[in-house]
Amino acid sequence: MRINLTKKDLVNLVYMRLGFSKQISENLIDDFLSTIVSNIKYEKKLKLSRFGTFSIRQKKSRIGRNPKTKEIKIISSREVVLFKPSKEFREFINLKDNG
Repeated sequence: MRINLTKKDLVNLVYMRLGFSKQISENLIDDFLSTIVSNIKYEKKLKLSRFGTFSIRQKKSRIGRNPKTKEIKIISSREVVLFKPSKEFREFINLKDNG
């Protein structure tokens, strides 16, 4: 079973299903992903209907430890992206196949 879905895979899916050229398919995927990323970055939140909500949260700095060397370091504060799936998405994931 395959775990990773690459941008190339998405381009090929658009190419096969919609019949666009590979160049147009790649431009479409690039534009779609850059729109999502820039919206999350500048608006701090993005809701994709029937899929879920991406949001940015600030994590505080904290003390971390290297498990090998036991060296203590300060992990700086940073922003992280959170994803909360929609109700429809959660229901779809939890569906049991009847066949």
